[in-house]
Amino acid sequence: METSPSALVKLLVPKTPFILKTALFHSLWMSPTSSKWDLRTELTVNIIRSMMSGKPQGLQKMQTMTLKDSGVKGRMWISRYTSPNPADDDARQLLFRAIDDMKEGGETYTQPEYEPVYAEWTGYRADVTKDAPEPQISEAEKYESLMKEVTSDVTILYFHGGAHYLMDPASHRLPVTSKLAMLTGGRCFSVRYRLAPQNPFPAAILDAFITYLTLLYPPEGAPHKPVQAKHIIFAGDSAGGNVCFSLLQFLLHLHRTSDSIPTVNFHGKSVEVPLPGGVAGNSPWLDLTRSMPSLEKNAHYDYLPPPSDSGEDVFPHDDIWPTKPPRGDIYCDVPALCHPLVSPLSATDWSGSPPIYIGCGEEMLADENKVIASRAAKQGVPVVWEQYEAMPHCFAMMLEGLEGGKMFFASWSKFCREVVSDPGQIKTNGTFVTAKKLDRRRVNVEKLADFLPDEVVKRRMDEARDRRLKGEDHEGKDMPRL
Repeated sequence: METSPSALVKLLVPKTPFILKTALFHSLWMSPTSSKWDLRTELTVNIIRSMMSGKPQGLQKMQTMTLKDSGVKGRMWISRYTSPNPADDDARQLLFRAIDDMKEGGETYTQPEYEPVYAEWTGYRADVTKDAPEPQISEAEKYESLMKEVTSDVTILYFHGGAHYLMDPASHRLPVTSKLAMLTGGRCFSVRYRLAPQNPFPAAILDAFITYLTLLYPPEGAPHKPVQAKHIIFAGDSAGGNVCFSLLQFLLHLHRTSDSIPTVNFHGKSVEVPLPGGVAGNSPWLDLTRSMPSLEKNAHYDYLPPPSDSGEDVFPHDDIWPTKPPRGDIYCDVPALCHPLVSPLSATDWSGSPPIYIGCGEEMLADENKVIASRAAKQGVPVVWEQYEAMPHCFAMMLEGLEGGKMFFASWSKFCREVVSDPGQIKTNGTFVTAKKLDRRRVNVEKLADFLPDEVVKRRMDEARDRRLKGEDHEGKDMPRL
C-alpha cells in the first residue's frame, strides 16, 4: 500500500528521537541485530515494530485505512472483474461437507452465503513511464491490452495478506502482483476475498474456491478464456498464504475422498475440480493458534507482536468488534482454530499435492512453515524451501530495494515459471540464505522440523486453543495485529 510523502512525514516526525537512538545503537554495534542488518533494515523494522506494539486502534479504522485505493499508474495493467454468484448451491455445500468431514469434534463455524467476488487481472505494461496514468478505456479493453503483453502461460491466483482483516488487491499491486507479472511474463488474478471480522471463516475460502472455478470455467461475460489448471499457481503472502494452503488442503480432501476427479455443479454445469499446477507462499501464516517456538525465539528479527496471555492486547470496541454475538477470534470461532482449513499446520496429509514453494525469513512464523514444508517433502511432494537469515515477516515486500528481497522475488517467480513450463524439473531442495553476503547454503527439507514431531505440534496447538477458550471473556485478546 502506497503512502503519500506528507502522510509519511506526519508519521515519522514524532518518532525522530526513536529513529536517532536506533541509528546510533546500530552505528556503535550496540544493537543485537547490527551484525545482520544494514541501517535501513534496522530503522524500518524497528519503526514498524514500534507502531505495531503501540496501543491498538479500532479494527474498523485500521481496515478502512488499508482499503483506500490510491489508483493505478505506471508499468502495470489492471483489469477489474467481478465473478457473479453461481445459480446452484453445490460449491457451498461441497465446502461445508469438507469442513465437517475434517472436524475433530467441537468446531463451530458460520455458513456464509455466496457474494460476488471482485478480482483484478494484473499484467506488466511496458514502454511507459513510472507515472503513466491508467488508460481511460473499458475493463475489457484493458484486459485485451494486458494479454497482448503476456509472454507465458503463468496465471497466478493471488491472495493478499493482512491478517484476514486488512488490505485488498489495490494494496498489493505495486509491491507484489505487478512484479510477479513482470518477472514471470504471465498474469495475476488478485482476489478481494471477504474480510473478517464481518465475514468469518470460511467466507474467504468460499470466495477463493469460487474464483478458482471462475478461472477454470469462465461465466458468461467474463473477459478471459478457460485457464488450464496446470497453468494456475495459488500464491499469497501471510494471511493470503493461509488462504492458499487452506484452499489446497480442501481440494486435496476432495481428491482423497473421490474415486475419480471430483466434480461440482457450477453455473448450471457439472465440472471437474482439478488440482492447480503449484502453490507458492511468501511467509504463509499457517498456525492461527500462534503456538510454535519461533514466535518467541525469532521475535528479535521480526516486527510482529508476540502472543500474549494477558488481557492487555484488547482492541477497542467499534462497529465491527466485538462481533454480535461476541466471537473470541477475529477470523473464526475459537473452537475451530485447530481445524485444518483454518490452521493448515493441523493438516498432516499433503500427499498428492502439486509442487510447493515456501519462502520466508528467520521470522516468528518460521517454524509453522518448516513443519508444512517438511511434512509435504516426506510425503513425496516436490518442495522448494528458501529461508533468509535474520529477515522479518514478508521482508521482500516491506524492504523494497533490499538485495535479499530481489533474490527472493527472483526465486518466487522462477518457481512459478518452471512449475508451469516444466513441472517435472521441480525437485525438492532447500536453501538458507545468509544475511548481508547472501550466500546460499543447502538444507535438508525433510529434516527442517525434526525438532517438532507431529505429536508435539498438535499438543502445542491444542493447548494454545484451549487457553484461548478459557480467555474468551477478553474480547480480542491475543489477536495478532499482522
